[in-house]
Amino acid sequence: MNRFALRDRTDQLDAQTQYEEIVRILTTQEFPWDINQALSFALFRTYAVPSIGVLLHETGEFNQRTQKRYDDTVLILDTILEHGMASQPGRSAFRRMNQMHGAYDISNDDMRYVLSTFVVTPVRWLADFGWRPFTPHEVTAWTNYYRAVGRHMGIQDVPETFDAFVTLMDGYESTHFAFDERSKAVADATLDLLATFPPNHLAPKALLDLFARSLMEPALLDAFRYSHPSALSRAVSRLALKARGKFVRYVLAPRSEPLFGRDRTYIRSYPNGYTVEQLGTFPKTCPVSHGAAANGSPHRAPPRDGP
Repeated sequence: MNRFALRDRTDQLDAQTQYEEIVRILTTQEFPWDINQALSFALFRTYAVPSIGVLLHETGEFNQRTQKRYDDTVLILDTILEHGMASQPGRSAFRRMNQMHGAYDISNDDMRYVLSTFVVTPVRWLADFGWRPFTPHEVTAWTNYYRAVGRHMGIQDVPETFDAFVTLMDGYESTHFAFDERSKAVADATLDLLATFPPNHLAPKALLDLFARSLMEPALLDAFRYSHPSALSRAVSRLALKARGKFVRYVLAPRSEPLFGRDRTYIRSYPNGYTVEQLGTFPKTCPVSHGAAANGSPHRAPPRDGP
């Protein structure tokens, strides 16, 4: 298979109606490592919004059971991606996700922002570090996929275009990024977890922390009160990722078979298997009251019997 065979395949699919297949190819075959890194970073940056980071801390899930919460997130989204939004497993995954979100006092604004990070961050990551960037056609499909995810989650006023998602994400972060010890605790726990993933576990923790911080913007570093890496550290980290992209482009062949999240070695919470209905948490009440006036109207998920 030639290096651009999968791009040729996505070019032949309709970005308005076949966006699920395009995203499946991009995520599991064309850019499996890059998109996984980008989505992990997308979720990580949302902790810098205190209304999100504090809630995650107060549930005790993301700082006390970090591995399980990471695995649950990957596996729920993976089920939707693999089987499709209209499939029974896909509907069960949305139901499980909506049940969890519906138990917490989460504003629609925060939900829209988190969705925007899943749209924008992978596109930017591939443009910076991938062996090639998304094509405009793929950006449209990627955007349409997550617009559909947002609809199934009951999120209101979902942006219609990629550029609108960019405006939303950048504006929200400019307004809402702020320091909170509890948000920082969640971020620290996440970085600690990522350091245990192969092959990261072979490197010194201090070096991995420096590498991670070298990829963060100044505003994100400030929100967690992380020290700013030197210009040299930033340059070396970015060059290393760009060199990896060149290696993938000129040395590796495209994946002939998809790599789903459940196949990854760092998913470790369910050695004996799992069902979608058992994933995640089963909260009864929200431990934090954010107040609708301070952060937009409360989010209301779809009915619990399905998206």
